[in-house]
Amino acid sequence: MFQTLRVHAVLFFVTLIYAITFTVAKDVMPTYLGSQAFVFFRIGGALLLFWIAAPFEHLVFVSDKLKKIQKQDLFPLLIASIFGVAFNMSMFFKGLSLTYPINGAVLMLNTPIFVVIIARILGQDKLTPKKIAGILIAAIGAAWLMSGKGAQFTAETLWGDLLITVNAVFYAYYLVYVRKLLQKYTVITVSKWTFLLGFIMVSPLAIPEMRQVDFSLIPSHVWGEIVFIIIGTTFLAYLLNAWAIEKAGPVLVGSYIYLQPLLAGIIAIYLGSDTFSIAKFGAAIAIFTGVFLTSDKQQAILKDKLLKRRKNKLAGSNNTIDL
Repeated sequence: MFQTLRVHAVLFFVTLIYAITFTVAKDVMPTYLGSQAFVFFRIGGALLLFWIAAPFEHLVFVSDKLKKIQKQDLFPLLIASIFGVAFNMSMFFKGLSLTYPINGAVLMLNTPIFVVIIARILGQDKLTPKKIAGILIAAIGAAWLMSGKGAQFTAETLWGDLLITVNAVFYAYYLVYVRKLLQKYTVITVSKWTFLLGFIMVSPLAIPEMRQVDFSLIPSHVWGEIVFIIIGTTFLAYLLNAWAIEKAGPVLVGSYIYLQPLLAGIIAIYLGSDTFSIAKFGAAIAIFTGVFLTSDKQQAILKDKLLKRRKNKLAGSNNTIDL
């Protein structure tokens, strides 16, 4: 039970970070940083943090997994980097600059559905009635919550909407694909190499845009928001999501995306920019119910791991099982 709660606590914390980012990021882009410059800051800053944290990984993540990348896994790391870091972030922020923020938020709600489909295609998960019901109920709740927010899908926003949709597919594929690497290598090992490869890929497009940035015009509070996005939205979110993917699978991790608009709404109500209503409460109940149904199988997986660990201890095994 403790392991199950820990996974949910981690995913809730990550979702809260993303929800705060909706409010924070709008001050940074495009007023002070272009989309590619923003991506450059995110990937480069998080990359530095991953490599600094690598020698101390054992203090947080107890694991006997590999820390040195084997040659045969360089290509899988490149694929993970393309879908989860470089192209994923670049398409999202470029798309966001070509459409309305509310359009992007609505389109990203498709990600959990894409995760379920891709996981089934790749044979990493089975579609059960309970899991399908959970995804649909959470999706309805999230869509209900987002209704009336002013999403406008027009010919003018077509390219931006398309880029964000492709980004959602890419991120869904990353959540499923990266799990095999995470089962073999430590969390920070996978993260630091995917971000290094991603940084190399985005640099040619980002550096020219970075040269156009007038850093003297960026106020101190915006620098604080940039630091939050680097440390929280990128470094911590990717690190903790990777840990949760390996422990509970991509479907549960993806389903937590439905909580983002809910938490963003709660923050807006707290700040006085939105109001509480019975309809929003009903949407919240639907989202939590859907996520709970989706996580049912994952709870069983965690319990199974705990039982295996206990059996290994009783048998006098020296193997370390990372829970």
